[in-house]
Amino acid sequence: MEQKKVVIIGGGFAGIRVAKKIKNKNMQVLLIDKKNHHLFQPLLYQVASAALSPADIAYPLREIFKYQKNVTVLMGEVTKIDKERKKVFIHDDVFDYDYLVLATGARHSYFGHNDWEKYAPGLKTLTDALGIREKLLLSFEEAERARTPEIAQEYMTFVVIGAGPTGVEMAGAIAEIANSTLLKNFRNINPSQTLIYLIEAAPRVLPPFPPKLSAKAQRDLEKMGVKVLVNTKVTSINEHGVQTESSFIPAKNIIWAAGNQASALLKDLGSALDRQGRVMVEKDLSVPHHPEIFVIGDACCVLDKEGKPLPAVATTAIQQGAFVGKLLNNVKPFEERKGFKYFDKGSLATIGKFKAVGCFRQFNFSGMLAWIVWAFIHIFYLVGFRNRYSVMLEWYFHYFTNLRGARLIQKDLEK
Repeated sequence: MEQKKVVIIGGGFAGIRVAKKIKNKNMQVLLIDKKNHHLFQPLLYQVASAALSPADIAYPLREIFKYQKNVTVLMGEVTKIDKERKKVFIHDDVFDYDYLVLATGARHSYFGHNDWEKYAPGLKTLTDALGIREKLLLSFEEAERARTPEIAQEYMTFVVIGAGPTGVEMAGAIAEIANSTLLKNFRNINPSQTLIYLIEAAPRVLPPFPPKLSAKAQRDLEKMGVKVLVNTKVTSINEHGVQTESSFIPAKNIIWAAGNQASALLKDLGSALDRQGRVMVEKDLSVPHHPEIFVIGDACCVLDKEGKPLPAVATTAIQQGAFVGKLLNNVKPFEERKGFKYFDKGSLATIGKFKAVGCFRQFNFSGMLAWIVWAFIHIFYLVGFRNRYSVMLEWYFHYFTNLRGARLIQKDLEK
């Protein structure tokens, strides 16, 4: 029997889970990704805040699949999809497929203000994280040699836009750096005088969480010195700072954590997209009228029983990847396929040392318990024993000494 060709675009949580689940020897899998590694995005902010090194949260894709003979990994960027001829293009290279899985993830969205990106970088890749880390650490160096207190304060002011889990975790991490890690490192400045703003357009931080947990998270952030501004919309960003509807915040450091946009590659499918550019898929996560094409993870929009999109988190992507992988082991006509069912495993967000919030169904928890659960789950989902071991060591080191082991600056100060 001739082998069927499965092309998977994207080596994130969803993409690698599909490939791992395909055990049918009659399926030949080609996994394509722009990077040569799988990235554990939930801990990306810890690289940006100098708590972890890039190798702690990234793992080579070829290493993941070295024992799975039916999987070939290819590093490259898919530039075009021809769904009628069943072909994908990497510039001049063409690859045929019988089944196509798009797990292309998402990038940060500036809601039509793409010119803001150069002043307010987002956090989706290792390059993003390392750029933020360099700027964060360099800012304290610039403040140390500033000629006036006013100039120093500009470098010691940080604005995080968006109070979802990424924004909350990033703001808390910066507060820990200022209040603990760097406290006695400088002679001309006092890092504890750092100003940290967390701006959210919604009425509360962590909008998807229950109101009580949102309130708890905000109290913890404020105790750490973070100024939380809710019901506040950003109207402009430039090299001098952030303009909101009510005031201007002078700042040299701005981090964007406010929105996501799916890959533009999805437009090649010609299917209906939601406001974030995600494909509106069928019950089995396939593209309407094309049961051989599946879209999963942050690239697809699936509505729950209440008509709300499923959360764009790792557990959703993993479940969808496992579902499609199992389906491809024994492909049936569209009419005979079962629909994808999402199991809500709850939500977690960490705020700082031994501070976190979590919820599962009707059960809400916070503080030390939530932080332990958060740490355990993140260690569990890390790919590779080495990654789990090194992250545990780094966390032990950080949480018992308040030091961060990845504070090296590679870039010279601008002259």
